[in-house]
Amino acid sequence: MRKYKNYILMLIIGILLIILHLRYDKEIPCFFYKLTGLYCPGCGITRALFSLMKLDIYQAFRYNMLVVILLPFAIGYIGFKTILKSDKKIPDSVWNILLIVTIVYGILRNISAFSFLAPTLIT
Repeated sequence: MRKYKNYILMLIIGILLIILHLRYDKEIPCFFYKLTGLYCPGCGITRALFSLMKLDIYQAFRYNMLVVILLPFAIGYIGFKTILKSDKKIPDSVWNILLIVTIVYGILRNISAFSFLAPTLIT
């Protein structure tokens, strides 16, 4: 049970976010954006996840394409570890590549030539 403590905590936080969104139509503000006026790599994640729950994949992609691309891999990895009870870990080189991709994504989405990376609501 101790091993699943983080997963249970993430599930509880996720449920609370869903309740907050459905009941009060509130979203988590990005404090980095509020302080700097710049989009962080995570800006739009909450809205993207809510769009995915509505099966609006295109809108989710427009909010934060990085999370939409990486989410299937994360779900697969978590499923692999929990269902198959595998002790295999992700190599450090993969974590380093993900870190570099995330930093580059965060920088590019604040450059006007890459404005399509900024969180955008499609009307």
